[in-house]
Amino acid sequence: MRAVYVETYGCQMNLADTELLLGHLGRSGYSRTDDPASADVILLNTCAIREHAEERVMGRLGELQHHKTKRPDVQLGLAGCMAQHLKDKLPARAPFVDFVVGPDSYRRLPELLAQGDAFIDVRLGREETYSNIVPQRGAGVRAWISIMRGCDKFCTFCVVPYVRGRERSLPIDAVLDQVRTAVDGGYREIVFLGQTVNAYRDGDADFAQLLRRTNAIDGVERIRFTSPHPSDMTDAVIAALAECDKVCPQLHLPVQSGSDAVLARMERGYTRDQYLRLAERLRLAKPGLALSTDIIVGFPGESDADFEATCALMRAVRYDTAFMFKYSRREHTKAFNWDESVSDGEKSRRLQAVIAIEEHIAAEINDRSVGATFPVLIEGPARRGEGWLAGKTPQFKTAVFPWAGSAPGDTIPVRVTSATAHTLVGTAEI
Repeated sequence: MRAVYVETYGCQMNLADTELLLGHLGRSGYSRTDDPASADVILLNTCAIREHAEERVMGRLGELQHHKTKRPDVQLGLAGCMAQHLKDKLPARAPFVDFVVGPDSYRRLPELLAQGDAFIDVRLGREETYSNIVPQRGAGVRAWISIMRGCDKFCTFCVVPYVRGRERSLPIDAVLDQVRTAVDGGYREIVFLGQTVNAYRDGDADFAQLLRRTNAIDGVERIRFTSPHPSDMTDAVIAALAECDKVCPQLHLPVQSGSDAVLARMERGYTRDQYLRLAERLRLAKPGLALSTDIIVGFPGESDADFEATCALMRAVRYDTAFMFKYSRREHTKAFNWDESVSDGEKSRRLQAVIAIEEHIAAEINDRSVGATFPVLIEGPARRGEGWLAGKTPQFKTAVFPWAGSAPGDTIPVRVTSATAHTLVGTAEI
């Protein structure tokens, strides 16, 4: 068997794609290795959302080139969103790369590798969902399941529609089969993935129905999903969140900005007030709901007042956690051709300001958990040191506690004794 080594960069969608690639290659006679020195094929599965990721991956490709120097038959390649994004530039920037394969070309990868020649295959399609390919998952308690691919939103800052193609959903029966397979494999938590996951639709079946049917499957302990779009959060989905006991009280709800002017330039499809009212509805429907979000600072045209509106929205919503970034221009997007109105230094200042706000809010929220008890799904050893375990609460908070005879996959009650902005510390009550 030929051995394949894969490194993954980016979001959960990329992690799920790596599992898909490994499953497909495994079915075609490849074995997985964790050592690039013993691999016949070295593959970087990549993200193109931010410029820093490109720099990191290009540097890593240069480091891995020495394996080809020692063993000329090694095939070194780039897959995923960055492969799609850099398809025209990569031959000049990294001529030692043997192949480039986009997100819709994974099915053809074994055949193309077998030919032995260099190739670029980045065709995007409207039909490919990989619904009949079984992912090869590693050890763990959480199964990522991609229920749709691509995106139709075309936010002005986002490159995803250009590197992942248009939106299409997997058949609901194929999704539910994946859920059952994951449960049979010992996974306790199911995470549905999609660029706009709550826009899922297979014929008459929508995302709310998928949640309800998954909730009824024996062996599923917890259900999560990411990332929903505020504009697709229908009454039916909110009702499913409220009524499905296995759907966790945790939701990632990207806002990007708290300014109506910036939201309009981003073409997000909602206003500040609509978002705030949605957050309130969700918290009423799902008591104890933990909200997280994405924030971009320094978008073209963002004034001081626009930035302050974002800060005010963060204080109003009080997110449990947030992923915060400086705006990064991405080629092919509408905003790529707009003049940058915020200097890099000011972007950095604004980023540090929103980080400080979020750290303060998260610390206050977690501090209120001291004395409470949560069911924690154990994932494995904690970084805190020998004899400590780590897991997640239903709100997706990391909880660490001294070992108490439990093992990964167990769900046990943990009483919180102290907290930081990022972690709950407790003791097992068993």
